[in-house]
Amino acid sequence: MTAKTLFITGGAGFIGSALIRYLITETPCRVVNVDKLTYAGNLESLASVADSERYHFEREDICDAAAMTRLIAHYRPDAIMHLAAESHVDRSISGPAAFIDTNINGTFTLLEAARQYWDGLAGERKAAFRFHHISTDEVYGDLEPGLLFTEETPYAPSSPYSASKAASDHLVRAWQRTYDFPILITNCSNNYGPNHFPEKLIPLMILNALAGKALPIYGDGQQIRDWLYVDDHVRALYCVLSTGKIGETYNIGGHNEKTNLEVVTTLCQILEQLAPDKPAGVANYVDLITYVTDRPGHDLRYAIDASKIQRELGWQPVETFDSGLLKTVEWYINNDAWIENVSSGAYQQWMETHYDD
Repeated sequence: MTAKTLFITGGAGFIGSALIRYLITETPCRVVNVDKLTYAGNLESLASVADSERYHFEREDICDAAAMTRLIAHYRPDAIMHLAAESHVDRSISGPAAFIDTNINGTFTLLEAARQYWDGLAGERKAAFRFHHISTDEVYGDLEPGLLFTEETPYAPSSPYSASKAASDHLVRAWQRTYDFPILITNCSNNYGPNHFPEKLIPLMILNALAGKALPIYGDGQQIRDWLYVDDHVRALYCVLSTGKIGETYNIGGHNEKTNLEVVTTLCQILEQLAPDKPAGVANYVDLITYVTDRPGHDLRYAIDASKIQRELGWQPVETFDSGLLKTVEWYINNDAWIENVSSGAYQQWMETHYDD
């Protein structure tokens, strides 16, 4: 059987790059990475697989209908995995327009290009085609103590980011109901791991601590998140793509509920072991923790019930929070060049000379 061609949007992002590394190293799939290369897109995260003959990169915007139609027609994918999105909650609060444009309009544009292509397929290729939309648990909003998000939890987004992702989820479901378009949706909990852009909690705290900078925590730090190691997530994504049922939603979580304060405190403890030579003036990493004004509309708790994907598809996470966090801290300590390029913005210049026109 010919290896499948997978069209990955947002493949230069944190989760997308981890997915592509997995696909190239662990499967026979041919991968087409479509990414606009905004500030959070980093092709350095794909350097280990960039020379593979099964990897192709296209620098395009999912909001460009002509480009999406052209690329899909050219590569003739067996499936589309849609990860391209603006994803940082704080940025969505200060500038929501980009989130509406990319997450809603971009998803609509991609859906229509994909549907047009799918309409032209026949036989087994049409029956086997899938459009896999990757989303977030933030669409469900705040969660009461003792409860878990299930696939039937009503949507109640709190931020412009989560509202835009909720809207995109609804579009994808509507295309399945209206056009019988073969879709899959996954909603995941907070990801962490290597190659994470340092505006998110875990990489920001690691890099700030190593630099002797403050570790800012919103409010009292009691916000609870379910943490999912990124490599576990991408295994789940491929599992859903390969064996998931058309029209279904699968929640993906790591079974690791932690408060933000617990996360940062644990990071400090790991750094005490792995990086005992602290910056000048720092006696203990935990002393760098500071509390800052909470952000507007900050949800207190997210936690996913991932029993459906485990029961129906056989997936479960491999990493515990402690093992995944240890791997993550070790990676940041051992990858100074990647960190320097991201922190200085040099990765953007690097990408200008390392992607194929």
